[in-house]
Amino acid sequence: MEQRLTIVGLGVNNLEVATKFYEEKFGWKKTKASNDSISFFQLNGVLLSLYPSEKLAEDATVSAEGYGFKKFSLAYNTRSKEEVDDLIIELEAKGVKIVKRPEAVFWGGYSSYVADMDDNLWEIAFNPFLQLDDQGNTIHE
Repeated sequence: MEQRLTIVGLGVNNLEVATKFYEEKFGWKKTKASNDSISFFQLNGVLLSLYPSEKLAEDATVSAEGYGFKKFSLAYNTRSKEEVDDLIIELEAKGVKIVKRPEAVFWGGYSSYVADMDDNLWEIAFNPFLQLDDQGNTIHE
């Protein structure tokens, strides 16, 4: 199996509301492959898909019941601490739920957490040990 990630699929409670969150709060644009049943957002090399939770669970043949901490987060890395601060100010002004304010963290970086409409956690972080190219992809040396 090749070492890669193609799509991150999030189960959402309300597809229309979740899609508007990513369009209006994050300022992202859906791809042409999106339709009334699923929304896709092209990120830098990975697709983010939003799909109704019940249908996602049905497709995976698992229970749709779930609660509490989801045991994962998504990360948006920035090129500076200031960019973290600026993004959090911008997102808060748009009504995005700020879970953790920006702060220096134990691993040597600077991070904050926000949540989408379904409480999926997004870490907004500056990692001084991680270089990004012009498209926001990590540079591996």
